[in-house]
Amino acid sequence: MASYQPQYPTQANVPLELPYYGAPPIEAIKRFWKKYSVFWGRASRSEYWWWALASAIVSGIINAAGSTGNGSTGTSSALGGLWFLATVVPSLAVGARRLHDANLSAWLLLLALIPVLGWIALFVFMIMPPNPAGQRFDRPSQAYPQPPYPQQPYPPQA
Repeated sequence: MASYQPQYPTQANVPLELPYYGAPPIEAIKRFWKKYSVFWGRASRSEYWWWALASAIVSGIINAAGSTGNGSTGTSSALGGLWFLATVVPSLAVGARRLHDANLSAWLLLLALIPVLGWIALFVFMIMPPNPAGQRFDRPSQAYPQPPYPQQPYPPQA
């Protein structure tokens, strides 16, 4: 079974409007900040999970740097609060775009409000493979017009 993930020859050829499948870590983090509050479109699994890892590492460093060993975390909570405020909107945006890539509604992010079971459901949705029907969430720009050939049905008919 072939995977529906277009391969791009270089990083410069991947427009921000499209998901970058197989994105390297640095490029995924750059795209995260460039698309700060973009809730439409799609994000590949690599874009989402590289950011999740980077965010977890930074949060861990902030918590470790602010702890004093006696249980007091005054500095840590202030820095952690600033980090949260700086990343809450783009984190929700990349989560919405990741759900769109799996052809799911971004409203499913509200499952995070349900303890444990909602988190597990969101985790499963975030690891789902891309679905070509998720293109309905894209907003093609004039720079990237629709191809002149008719769209082929997915999966290809034998």
